[in-house]
Amino acid sequence: MSRVDATLLDDLRGRVSRGEIVWEPFRDGVEIHRLWGDRDGASAALLRYAPGAAVPRHVHEGVENVYVLEGAQRDDHGLHVAGSHFVSATGSIHAVDSPGGCVVLVDWELPVRFLE
Repeated sequence: MSRVDATLLDDLRGRVSRGEIVWEPFRDGVEIHRLWGDRDGASAALLRYAPGAAVPRHVHEGVENVYVLEGAQRDDHGLHVAGSHFVSATGSIHAVDSPGGCVVLVDWELPVRFLE
């Protein structure tokens, strides 16, 4: 899913704003709503970061596409604001945080491996 239709992104934003998403704990201050797939293979999910929440340094075992739906997410390459799409290549390493909180759509080719 390297390119996502704007209608899908608008639908997901609407579902989030209407409170239709059921969130589960993922990391401290970060919640997840799995859209499809499983923890061992290709998958997609929404992640919701509380203000100041972070995901520790990790390596990408496969390509990851991130679409910022609300707020802003920051990594080693800078701040990605709502409407941004960025790709983390296989083998890339970074940490992620969100100074003011955000909601992102993430499409993983393979799960990431945390380096903590």
